[in-house]
Amino acid sequence: MRHSFIIIDDETESILKTLSIAARFQNLHFVASASTYEEGLNLILEHQPSLVFLEITPINKESNLSLRLINELYRYLNVIPKIIVTSSDKELAYEAIKHGAFDYLSKPINSNDVRKMILLHEKSQCKSPDEVKEESAEFSIQKQPIIPSLNRTPKAEEIAVIDESQAASSEYNQVQESSAMNEDSLANAESQDIQEAVSDEPVKVLEFQSGASKEDKPLIICVKSYGDYRFIEAKDICYLQADNNSTDIHLFNGEMITAFKTLKHFENVLSFPFIRIHNSYIVNIDYVSRIHTGNSVCYIKNTTTKLPFSKSYKENVDAIINSITKGNYLEI
Repeated sequence: MRHSFIIIDDETESILKTLSIAARFQNLHFVASASTYEEGLNLILEHQPSLVFLEITPINKESNLSLRLINELYRYLNVIPKIIVTSSDKELAYEAIKHGAFDYLSKPINSNDVRKMILLHEKSQCKSPDEVKEESAEFSIQKQPIIPSLNRTPKAEEIAVIDESQAASSEYNQVQESSAMNEDSLANAESQDIQEAVSDEPVKVLEFQSGASKEDKPLIICVKSYGDYRFIEAKDICYLQADNNSTDIHLFNGEMITAFKTLKHFENVLSFPFIRIHNSYIVNIDYVSRIHTGNSVCYIKNTTTKLPFSKSYKENVDAIINSITKGNYLEI
């Protein structure tokens, strides 16, 4: 399990100390650092990391670093990263927890405290019995033949299906009321007709849900974690990087999302323009800006990122070059 983190501290030496300790843990992924309140807030909103190391007793008072940052995050985010307060003032520990901080690390930070914090964080991400019950309840509700409410304006043919489905439902209710007033034999006959009408209804619901064909829609990848559904358009992915049994998905906007599937899994399910170039990398060729065969690296557009490619995937790299040169291409 890989955890991205941001350090917010006005002292450079302290940032380097935290980084040196974090480097001992392979499941910690450094994103960025900030030295002021405003810069730290913007970095968190941009990258939305799993963890934030926050100094609350800055040397430079103009940095405005304080627990106020936690309250500000609740204004913008539904999911707040775990805030790890760091300070040399142990008396502030209670105040930090009261403000919603996940943990408090007294400076100088040591690796044992960081290890315990990581274990607490991973334990908190495990499903509780209540969450399991909630998911079971949600599954039970989803099995009912109802028409979902979508966050878009339905098409004309979809509206027709909805109206027809609602009409069938209305007729069903009317027949039920009248059947209660008739003789038993008539009620049984009408009940059979009703069941036939209802049996057709789920088919109409499926037709409504399907909407346009898959070919008309961009590929959406859903990264699911403990009831959290993260939807990503495949065209926004620059490259995928293996991380043990998980995969880091790097987007064009600089964001990184971890999926708990192997890179081999993504190689099997993703097709062109995604091509594997290394045991640890799959690249979207639409984001390749440069290929240096001498250094065996690919460059990603609008970034300084360089992805290595190995000899065993040299044919795939040649295929990328051929694909790019087949377009509107001019070689100088």
